[in-house]
Amino acid sequence: MILGMPISTFTTLHTGLSLLGIASGIIVLLAMLFGKKLGLLTALFLAATILTSVTGFLFPSAGFTPARAVGVLSLAVLAAAMVGLYVFNLRGPWRWIYVLGAVAGLYLNSFVGVVQAFQKQPFLQPLAPTQSEPPFIAAQAIMLAIFAVLGLVALFKFHPER
Repeated sequence: MILGMPISTFTTLHTGLSLLGIASGIIVLLAMLFGKKLGLLTALFLAATILTSVTGFLFPSAGFTPARAVGVLSLAVLAAAMVGLYVFNLRGPWRWIYVLGAVAGLYLNSFVGVVQAFQKQPFLQPLAPTQSEPPFIAAQAIMLAIFAVLGLVALFKFHPER
């Protein structure tokens, strides 16, 4: 039991938060590419992605794992994004800190989604049973390249104050 829920129910909640964070994050990122700021949807993205990381720490684990390292990194970049957005209102360097933090948070959530897909989906498991095989590496490399390009474009295009 985690937080009074069976592990299966908690896992469903955690997965739902993750998918909500990814879906809302993609919309927020696309808006950034057009120089738009989506207030409520951005708050939803940040909250869902933060809750995804926080709930990830509640799963039973032996020691500090790579998954927990990703969770710590995700919380750090999302904290920077929130400070840039809500404390400094995207002024000065806080605009690019927000953009990079938000894109990095979305990427890390998506990264874990790909890891989970290769671990849990029967059609993907045989392609990368140890997650060191070329299909897994290619999927992660392509996703990293896409997020890097979109993040750079967002850095130049996202100027909601104009």
